[in-house]
Amino acid sequence: MSTYAFDDDFKDVLDLLPTRSDFSTVEKVQKIRALRAEAAGKIRDRDDVEKEDLTIPGPAGAPDVPIRIYRPTSGIDDTAAASGKALRACVVEIHGGGFLFGNIDQMDPWCQRIVADVGCIVVSVEYRLAPENPFPAGLDDCYAALCWTAEHAADLGIDPGRIAIAGHSAGGGLAAATALMARDRSAPALCFQLLEIPELDDRLETPSMNAFTDTPLWNRPNAEWSWRHYLGPDHAGEVSPYAAPARATDLSNLPPAYISTMEFDPLRDEGILYAMAMLQAGVSVELHSYAGTFHGSTQFSGADASKRNLAETIGLLKRRLGTQE
Repeated sequence: MSTYAFDDDFKDVLDLLPTRSDFSTVEKVQKIRALRAEAAGKIRDRDDVEKEDLTIPGPAGAPDVPIRIYRPTSGIDDTAAASGKALRACVVEIHGGGFLFGNIDQMDPWCQRIVADVGCIVVSVEYRLAPENPFPAGLDDCYAALCWTAEHAADLGIDPGRIAIAGHSAGGGLAAATALMARDRSAPALCFQLLEIPELDDRLETPSMNAFTDTPLWNRPNAEWSWRHYLGPDHAGEVSPYAAPARATDLSNLPPAYISTMEFDPLRDEGILYAMAMLQAGVSVELHSYAGTFHGSTQFSGADASKRNLAETIGLLKRRLGTQE
């Protein structure tokens, strides 16, 4: 990793981070999941955010889908109600983890921060993971959660015209795929898609994917196992754009988007190319590639780039969801 010009803000943690990992079998993936769960710290809840865990009906013939709903503890005041803003905007959040790892708890701090600072509701999805549940299981769960949220908008206090979808890493790929599915099925309507360091392309052919074979937290060898497990051992024929949105040939009529990428991330170029393809299809897109960073570097919240990324995300959501004063 010494050949990469990482920002000095990360110099104290680089030697502590894993690079290539062995995800070759179900048992090894499950062992890593267990280790990560053991290492996870206790969630620190905010006083200005309340949480509710639910299970909702899953796709036909599939298990129920766990979700977590985050709401501001402050109610809608009389002024807001009188102005017609008694309903809140909503973000449906999809966690990352290479399609193999992660859970609702992983994004809990981010979800709480977004609720507190943006003033919206967040619905976070606990989708099924590969290798045990390859495509389309995880995507079907995410779409089911989006549909449930839209169908129950009135009960949840959500404005159905201000529902956005967001995701990080593999969650960014799932969010992009869910947006494609919602467009193709003509529901639910989305006002925005927030795609942070998205995993979008199974072909693994971009310059960044070929260059970054030993970068921290994520690299080409990890990506190879990720896609192999996500597509599943029985996959044959063309890969669906719902699995790998970079394969989509029609990106028109999608909701406006924000895409972030990190300089030394194998996923960098597929995020940039997806942003360009949406722009060329007439979709409004904001793209920010952060210098000196790597995949997952935003978890080190003290770094300047991480602070700027979070501030930008909050500002974008406020503008796109109409919550800024």
